[in-house]
Amino acid sequence: MALSAEQIAARLARVRDEVGPGVMIVAATKYVSVEDMTALAEAGIDVVGENRAQDLEAKHTAHGDRFRWHFIGHLQSRKTKVVNQICELVHSLDSESAARRLEIPALVQVNLAGEATKSGVPPEKLPDLLELYPDVRGLSTMPPAAESPEASRPYFRKLRELGEEHGLTQLSMGTSQDYKVAAEEGATMIRIGSVLYRG
Repeated sequence: MALSAEQIAARLARVRDEVGPGVMIVAATKYVSVEDMTALAEAGIDVVGENRAQDLEAKHTAHGDRFRWHFIGHLQSRKTKVVNQICELVHSLDSESAARRLEIPALVQVNLAGEATKSGVPPEKLPDLLELYPDVRGLSTMPPAAESPEASRPYFRKLRELGEEHGLTQLSMGTSQDYKVAAEEGATMIRIGSVLYRG
């Protein structure tokens, strides 16, 4: 079923009311087709976050500067060329190899829970990456999956404290499940998908 621009616009307005004007809403487009991206533009979404470099390339070819493009998926060093050409920000820098090839502003992804299945640097390795890559604007994280949004709060708080410790003001945290808690804990960007597309 095609996405409805009117419905997305209404959901976007509701989320904006909930998080306030200081939080950038990044529409996660991993499961949005090239064709359905038009509905996002018509709904007033201006910043989109893509997970895969090949999808990023295809969607950018079709829609160009109708959006500001962010990369929010795992960043492989061999994919940095595409990301450098299209995106204004990477949310997921977590390796020296990618840092050596990246040429745009980035957020370092921090794995606060030490989950083996999640990308991100452990907090103690953060200073090394900050020293290596000069254009880090902030931090991002993905807490462990949980039933309750409140379960994410300690991780969001810890990320804010880490940011303060290193003088980094931009915090990308919170998804459709827990974006309100993330905003309460200081998120400057939230990455949401299903709450925009399915209500």
